[in-house]
Amino acid sequence: MKIQLHKPPPMLSCLGLALALAICAPLQLKSAEPVETKMMDGKMMEKCQHMMEQKEKMSADTKAQDAALAEQVAQMNTAGADKKPELMAVIVTQLVEQRATMHVEKAKMEQRMMKHMMQHMQMGKASMSQCPMMKGMHDMDDMSDDAHKEHQKEQK
Repeated sequence: MKIQLHKPPPMLSCLGLALALAICAPLQLKSAEPVETKMMDGKMMEKCQHMMEQKEKMSADTKAQDAALAEQVAQMNTAGADKKPELMAVIVTQLVEQRATMHVEKAKMEQRMMKHMMQHMQMGKASMSQCPMMKGMHDMDDMSDDAHKEHQKEQK
């Protein structure tokens, strides 16, 4: 007894393929929605905002430290000769401590930023351009370009 396998006619194979594509196409279209909408309505935007808040807090802390140091320097400059070395030692000690802390915090922030950017990269190129942190960096690039142009004008 010989078992015969019937091959489906080519037309039937094409119909099967067309049916499979028709079923899968809406699923692909759904996953191909713009990255901006995925990012804007999800946890990623919260992460972007949190990262921006951390950056702003670091900036505010630095400004507060700078103001405190400026006040201490002003006190040192108006102090008598007998008090100046003591005040100078306090200022130098504070500067060294702040600098060491800044290095540690900067390293942590860079690590968080790299992780954050990698998350954007996984979501697509458009995702990164929507991030408030990245928009801020573009603004800094524009400022540094302007500053560079000003510097070159001064050199001439």
